[in-house]
Amino acid sequence: MTPAAARPELAPFKTATRVPPADGFSREVCAAYEGWTFETLPAAVVHRVKLFVLDTFGVIAAASQANGIPELNRQLCAWEKTGASTALIGKWRASPPTAAMANGAAAHALDFDDNHDPARVHSYAVMLPAALATAEAKGGVSGKAFIAALAVGIELQCRLGLASPKSLSRGWHPTTVLGTIGAATAVAHILGLTGEAFLHAAGLGYHQAAGTRQALNDGVLAKRLGPGFSARNGVVAGHLAAAGLTGPTRFLEGEAGLFSLYERDEVEPQQLLADLTSRWELMTHSMKPYPCCRCTHNAIAIGVALHQEGLVAEKIAAATIGMGRTNVQVVGAPYEPQRNSTVHAQFNANYCFASALVNGRVDLATFQRPHITEPKVAALASRVRVIDDARIDPSAMSPTRMEITLTDGRKLERFLEFMQGSPEEPMTDAQALEKFAACMASGLGVDAANTGELAQAILALDGLSDVSEVVAQFPQAS
Repeated sequence: MTPAAARPELAPFKTATRVPPADGFSREVCAAYEGWTFETLPAAVVHRVKLFVLDTFGVIAAASQANGIPELNRQLCAWEKTGASTALIGKWRASPPTAAMANGAAAHALDFDDNHDPARVHSYAVMLPAALATAEAKGGVSGKAFIAALAVGIELQCRLGLASPKSLSRGWHPTTVLGTIGAATAVAHILGLTGEAFLHAAGLGYHQAAGTRQALNDGVLAKRLGPGFSARNGVVAGHLAAAGLTGPTRFLEGEAGLFSLYERDEVEPQQLLADLTSRWELMTHSMKPYPCCRCTHNAIAIGVALHQEGLVAEKIAAATIGMGRTNVQVVGAPYEPQRNSTVHAQFNANYCFASALVNGRVDLATFQRPHITEPKVAALASRVRVIDDARIDPSAMSPTRMEITLTDGRKLERFLEFMQGSPEEPMTDAQALEKFAACMASGLGVDAANTGELAQAILALDGLSDVSEVVAQFPQAS
């Protein structure tokens, strides 16, 4: 464990007083999202959703042997051996909440899943498992209806993140907290809930909302369980609302609602409704090229580039990684190889940069043992520190500045404003397919032909009469 005194010193965020919205705001928000249909979605949104569904199925497969996932599946399977839904790793049957939890944890286990950088949330790792478990149990849910439900939950979660810009810096894990509400609405949409029932589903999601950043601070496996908890709770919320149970109807604006209780009324509620259905936040998701915290990705890109330029670790006397303050809180601690923790490595900019520079790449193996204790990488990581760069917006995800002092006294500086996989530098469809194939091969040993058939089915999701067809095609480990 890193003692508190060893962590980067950070000045507190400046606070501003905002007036929370009036009673009725939660009902207004739900009314604005509940009626979406496939026909209301632009073609670009449909394609984007399908591409990220493909990506999420891939990262679930890749996580088949990730730390904690076999253990979680064994425990859940010991409790349940039958059910209406499918846990994808091992293809065992379970209740919808349990299947959603298993698949959600797998989707996030490698930190290779999507990220909405401005809102700092992972969406598909929560929404896809929740919606899939519900659709499979209900039966006969078309691909078009499924895509519409995903769009509802994903867009709402992203905008909740934008409305709560200090959530992560306060110590919450917004993917988990806000994902439960989004998942509840996606499930409600699949179940055909409208009006008060849809509102109660979202409220019951809020009633279960939980999840803090402490798991990633401590480098423990609880971090990868968060989206699983959210997916499970969203399934429970939607089904309980369908059964007639009621949830908080002022879950956003109430005295103990999300905005006051979690966010201290420092919120931007207009983000939830501004330009809705004309400005799509789900179009600005990033697809990850590296299986680790998004905050580290530009440090990795700089490390890879310097490796390609011929710089070797032995020539670096010291280096600093300048980031925005929230990033520093998440990935700025000194690297401690003696912890032998995959999660600690995934959430440590010093390690990620050092590994990228030493090896010229960062991939799934980078965060597996014994790589996370590689002496040469650890030695370089010990000469790197992360600082709060005053020139970078405190809440900015992407901007990263490296300042390196070489052993001969020379200095190097590198700055990247945008990240690979972001809307500014997006991965192409071909690259997404390559990542999917690599994930399927790594996790399940699936050959290229079978990978291609599954990819085609997912990318033709809007033509399916029942999304369970995709589940049936998902392979078991060879």
